[in-house]
Amino acid sequence: MSTVLSNLRYSEEHEWVDASSPVKVGLSQVATDALGDVVYVDLPEVGSTITAGETCGEVESTKSVSDIYAPVSGEITEVNQAAIDDPALLNSDPYGKGWLFTVNVSEEGPLLSAEDYSSKNGGELS
Repeated sequence: MSTVLSNLRYSEEHEWVDASSPVKVGLSQVATDALGDVVYVDLPEVGSTITAGETCGEVESTKSVSDIYAPVSGEITEVNQAAIDDPALLNSDPYGKGWLFTVNVSEEGPLLSAEDYSSKNGGELS
């Protein structure tokens, strides 16, 4: 069963958000398990602005291509080059080395608690 970390918040589209500043964003293990083996990640550029709820990148797996949606609005401050170079990190360590990007948040989108996300998506709280 997919793990859902209780110290994170989640978007309906399966992105996770931590509480650091700048905020770190990644894909939940629920999403990466459903995608299968991730083979490509396209992320927004540092300095670009993202808007909560809008597409800001994509992830390709051996099964499909899926959009990445911004869970918050703000300016991208860093992208995870390691995840771009080795997209399998999203599968092997989605909450650690497989993070996607950091954002200086100007506004949050609608985010779910770990409990709500887990109950909607079947993940196991950890």
